[in-house]
Amino acid sequence: MTITEASRKYDISADTLRYYERIGLIPDVPRNKSGIRDYDETSCQWIELMKCMRKAGVQIEALIEYVALFQQGDATNEARKQILIEQREQLIRRMADMQASLERLNQKIDRYEQWAIPGNKKSSCPVQH
Repeated sequence: MTITEASRKYDISADTLRYYERIGLIPDVPRNKSGIRDYDETSCQWIELMKCMRKAGVQIEALIEYVALFQQGDATNEARKQILIEQREQLIRRMADMQASLERLNQKIDRYEQWAIPGNKKSSCPVQH
């Protein structure tokens, strides 16, 4: 599949695909006789993984290290697992922060909704920090 086709299929720009390949997030994409990228099943699996990891907020540096270790073979399994564990812990912390922010927003919205009820206006403005 061409870079244009891969770009459409995975909803990721061709520039991003080239960048990911250049920095090592997508290992060696095969090329056809004319030198044009020809994404095979393995390349597509890497695209899917990187897209998922980036959407989860996994740092590019961690992904570069992960791919480099992967290319070294099974002897790096434990190191790769440790990278994933660390990234999972960071994601859990970010999710907890986001949940706290969501709860705060919901409280603020509830205050505005309570303020809007006739006869329930204890102050002129519902804004409370």
